[in-house]
Amino acid sequence: MARPDKAAAVAEIKETLENSHAAVLTEYRGLTVAQLKELRVKLGETATYAVVKNTLTEIAAKEAGIDAFEGQLSGPTAIAFVQGEPVEAAKVLRDFAKANSQLVIKGGYLDGAALTAEEITKLADLESREVLLAKAAGAMKGSLSKAAALFAAPASQAVRTVEALRVKQEEAA
Repeated sequence: MARPDKAAAVAEIKETLENSHAAVLTEYRGLTVAQLKELRVKLGETATYAVVKNTLTEIAAKEAGIDAFEGQLSGPTAIAFVQGEPVEAAKVLRDFAKANSQLVIKGGYLDGAALTAEEITKLADLESREVLLAKAAGAMKGSLSKAAALFAAPASQAVRTVEALRVKQEEAA
């Protein structure tokens, strides 16, 4: 490959890394082209999965200020560049790795912080953003209902007391 081609490849990888929320580094040794295509389809719009050259990726990562890949770029390497929800992409990769033992998750980064393979698995175990937001909304709604009942209780208790006194006076009369 000519030097300008390498420089262009490094620039492209650097730009993709900078425009991604997260990246997951994998080893794909033993996977067929059909399996790689299946993985790309499953990732959908949340991530793009690309086979990369280790040396060029190392240079691009350093230029992008990412040191999460140090020591992990060896063997056949592919990266899932996550533009969408990192949890969803991590789930797809984890599930695909369970079904296809040839896919090995090496590590990655999320918002500039390095992630180990175990941390990516923990990320995949999280519920989706929508589910977490729904749970938070439900908890807030429950708290607001309790607060409203608490604020209304003294007034309703006063009304019941006044009514009981009125009934008692009518009975006495």
